[in-house]
Order: sequence, then structure tokens, then C-alpha cells
Amino acid sequence: MKLEFNKPGMLALALLCPVVTYAAETRVYEQILANGMKILVKEDHRAPVVVSQVWYKVGSSYEPGGITGISHMLEHMMFKGTQQYPAGEFSRIIAEQGGQENAFTGSDYTAYFQTLEKSRLEISFKLEADRMRNLDLKAEELEKELQVVTEERRMRTDDKPRAKMQEQFNSVAFANSPYKNPVIGWPSDIANYKVEDLQAWYQQWYAPNNATLVVVGDVDAEQVVKLAEHYFAGLKPSEIKPLKPQAEIDQKGTRKLTVKAPAKLPYLMMGYKVPVLKTAKPEWEAYALEVLAGILDGGNGARLSTRLVRGKEIAVSAGAGYDMTSRLPDMFLLEATPAEGKSVFDLEYALKDEVYQLQNELVSKDELQRIKAQVLANDIYQKDSNFYQAMQLGLLETVGIGWQKADAYVENINKVTAEQVREVARKYLIEDTLTVAYLDPQPITEAPKTGKSIGGRHAF
Repeated sequence: MKLEFNKPGMLALALLCPVVTYAAETRVYEQILANGMKILVKEDHRAPVVVSQVWYKVGSSYEPGGITGISHMLEHMMFKGTQQYPAGEFSRIIAEQGGQENAFTGSDYTAYFQTLEKSRLEISFKLEADRMRNLDLKAEELEKELQVVTEERRMRTDDKPRAKMQEQFNSVAFANSPYKNPVIGWPSDIANYKVEDLQAWYQQWYAPNNATLVVVGDVDAEQVVKLAEHYFAGLKPSEIKPLKPQAEIDQKGTRKLTVKAPAKLPYLMMGYKVPVLKTAKPEWEAYALEVLAGILDGGNGARLSTRLVRGKEIAVSAGAGYDMTSRLPDMFLLEATPAEGKSVFDLEYALKDEVYQLQNELVSKDELQRIKAQVLANDIYQKDSNFYQAMQLGLLETVGIGWQKADAYVENINKVTAEQVREVARKYLIEDTLTVAYLDPQPITEAPKTGKSIGGRHAF
């Protein structure tokens, strides 16, 4: 379902007193340490557990050519140890305490997390603070991990036709936006990483003034902040220079590509260039696009499922997607797999017809209300999870939207009108910004392999 907020002047924060704010409606306690590190704490006393996450404002969209995927590679290397805790010790200690830990990298962030019994939170802080500034990068460990990442790429992308097609789709849809590059990196770049590359990337981005610590669970906020100050306040900040503008050039016509890969069925992907919450002007456009995606693909009663799969029976599956929490402008996606006897061109015509109807007919009051009710239900359901609550706060803060928007989501969705849905469909779902990809299935010579997810952009 991804900065310019860290200016060179961030070092001046060391001269300021900590800033504390409190939002009663979400019970989120915020504090900025003197070294620039932000702490967000949300108390949730329903179970005696705590989730701790450290988010860094760096991901694949920060990477120049030649070292694509280095953020993901560094995520792997962060588990290779420090002088105090050698390779394997981090995971062993967390497991010994009955906890779980992992990490994920996306286009706009890298995040590390632990889930522990509430009295064990200090262990998480101690370990994360140590590796934030003291990672021990070794050539021999990098050589081992290069093989792991190369295999991960093969399993997750090269051997999976739809993943391979999406990678090719992004590289064509975006001309100069960094979203054209895969999170895991291009093969030639992965093969040529050096320890010096990783060290420079680590020193550049892994600093307290480029990080947000998020804690959600059965804790006392003030005690958590005191504990965080003990372990993180002494870490030295870095000079984080603002990124150069990375604005995508205007697209001047439909782009099309065909990807040939071993697969059982053909597949269609379509994408339109759209703004996101951070870039939409006015802001309501992002929420209207979110509702539009729900109208097309918001459960079994949504239009694509009702009309194309069960109604006309021209697709075995069809969906729509929009990530309003990207750091840079992104894509509104449509995808479908044709039913037997139908082609990707039949589906392309049918999907464009659905877009045409949204552009020319107002959504009914009942349909709009159904989508809004589902959005509210999903938001409530997801907040049952401490991990999701923490991820929502960390993501919004890291991409530059601000954690406060978490509380405004449902309210802003409820404000969306049928006229606004029609307006964004007319403005953004147009041929001049469209990219279309067709998967041309080739004979399968061996059984597909599966692999673990490396993460990616997450919507809230």
C-alpha cells in the first residue's frame, strides 16, 4: 500500500531547550531532545506490551545513481553489530527477553522496531542508541550480506513476474523522480557496494537529528521520555543538508510497455500521476483521491469487483491503489488479470470506462457513505494494533506530513463530496499522465520461489 525538514541549521537545536507538546485527542506526547531527536509516545494500556520504533528519514528516494538500494543494504548491516554488541547479539538479546524485532526499508524511510513486555523497554533503547552511532561495518560481513540481498532480489523480483513488471513499470512511468528506482536496488549497483559506500551513507543519515523514536504501549509517557533522554540525549547530531529538488518532469502523453516473463496469466497495470497529501494543493484533493480508490476497490461491494469480476466477468481480479503518504508525488494505480477468453486490452478498455464514468457522473450519496463508513471501520480496526499506531505516527512524521495528521484522517475523509471525487478524476486521471504495462506470459520452466518482504511505502 518514501528531506527537506532537516536543514543545515539543525545543529543549532543543541543550543535550545527541549520542546514539549501534548495533544489530548490522540494522547501523543512529543519531545525534541537538545540534539534534535524527536520522541513520540502514545499510551495504550490494553495489554502489558510496548512497541518501540526508530525511524530514519532516508530511503531509496534519497539515493543517487550508482548506489541504488544502499538504504536497504544498510538496514541489513545494522544487525551486524557494534564494538559493544557484536554480530548477532542484538537479535539474541531481544529474543532472550521474549521480544520480537525486525526492520523495513521503503522509498522514504528506514525503520527498526521491537515488541517487548513493557518492563523491557530499556533494553530496546540501549541497543538502538548504541547502533545509531557506533555501527561496526566490516568488509567480510558486507561480502556475506551481499549474497543474501542478491538472493533476496532474485526471489522477490526477478523470479516473480508481477514484481518484475512493476519494477519495469516504475522505471518507465517516472522519468526523473527517484521513485523510478527499486527499493532493493538495481543488480549492478548491489554487486558493487563497498564498505566505504555504506560507511558514508551511515554517517550521513544515521544521526539523532534525522531520527524519530516512536513508543506505543502500556507505558507512562514521562518515564519513557526520561529513559530515552538517558540513552539518546548524549548522541552527537550531524549536519543534515536538505535534498535537492526532485520534481518529476511533466508527462506529455501516454507511455506503454510490454514485459515478457514466465507466468501463468497475463496482467495489466495502469498508473496516473497524482499529488499526495504532502504536495496536494488544495489538500482535500489527496483525500478525494483516497475516496476514489475506495469507490473502485473498497471491498466486495466496490465497483471493480462488482462490475468487472462478478458482473461482466472479464477479470478474475481487479484493484486500485493510492498511497497518499508518499514524500513525493506518486501514482494512482489500477490493475487487473483477465478472465479466460479475455485480453489485457479488454481490461484496459473496461478500466478506462470506469474512469470515464467517475469523470462524468456523480457518485451517489449511498455509495459515498458506504465508502466513508468502511474507511472509519478500517481506521478503528487498525488502531487495535500498537504496531500500526506506532507506524502511523512514525510514517507521517518521517515523510514530512506531521504525526498530527493521524487524527485528522477520518474527519477529512468524511468531508469529501461527490463533486470533489469527480473533480480529481477529471483533473488527474487523464491520458497525458497515464502509463500502461502489459505482462506477456512466457512458458514457465521451473516452479516459482518465494521470499520475504523487504517492505516499501506504506499507506495509513
